[in-house]
Amino acid sequence: MSTDYQRAREELGRRLRELRVECPDGRLTGTELAQRLGWTQSKISKLENGRQTPTDDDLRAWADATGQPAVVGELRARLKGFESQIRSWRRQLAAGHRPVQETWNTLVSDSRTLHVWENSVICGLLQTADYARHIFEGHAELQKSPRDAEEAVRTRMKRQEWLYRQGKRLNLLMWEGALFSRACPPEVLAAQLDRLLGVVGMDTVNLGVVPLDAALRLSPGNPFWVLDDRLVVTEDWHAELWLDDAETIALYRRIWDTFAESAVYGPHAQKVIARVRRSLTT
Repeated sequence: MSTDYQRAREELGRRLRELRVECPDGRLTGTELAQRLGWTQSKISKLENGRQTPTDDDLRAWADATGQPAVVGELRARLKGFESQIRSWRRQLAAGHRPVQETWNTLVSDSRTLHVWENSVICGLLQTADYARHIFEGHAELQKSPRDAEEAVRTRMKRQEWLYRQGKRLNLLMWEGALFSRACPPEVLAAQLDRLLGVVGMDTVNLGVVPLDAALRLSPGNPFWVLDDRLVVTEDWHAELWLDDAETIALYRRIWDTFAESAVYGPHAQKVIARVRRSLTT
């Protein structure tokens, strides 16, 4: 977790403590506030010390219980401010994958140029419906989130219309290892690789594949997206990171450019994909 994120969470915790101490009814102890809210005292302590991120409902309840409902807007603004950078999967997937995909549809629709590095799965903009379905089902099981794979698939497929709009450009680099990833049955992966073979040469797609035996100046790291020059989105198992400062965006573009030096394109990329495709039937 980033230092900036933790600092912001601690500052919110200090503000919550101030509200408890300055309660119009008189200073409340942590135990007394916990009793009013029906929470454990440990939750009060974790929130005030920046060791737990409050929910929107937590903030409303805290403001009401301390007799200061007018501050709820301020508290929500603070929460939104630091959650805009680290967006936990637990929170994002509370209503399933479809809302997350709708957010991504908006992000992509508003972008002209994407620079993407994928090293574990096929890029969502090029996924088949069957492949995407297996990805969503696997993550829903992991995160214990609502199962809405069919709605999520339809939303992701709609995003692919972006590829056929004039003036759009997907600059995609994939590690060859992602082509081998058995995140779905072999027949589904075979159809997915056929789809990839078909997009090589599209006017809006610049697809490069970094072969497994290519020399790398950097380790593969995590996948990431650079949307125009305004936003980087990268992800880990617990969260997505949305990063919009110019220095960080420039860093990720340098990383992308470094991987691009190791990639093959056009017929050479097709040759790598076809080799993996053949391995599924031998």
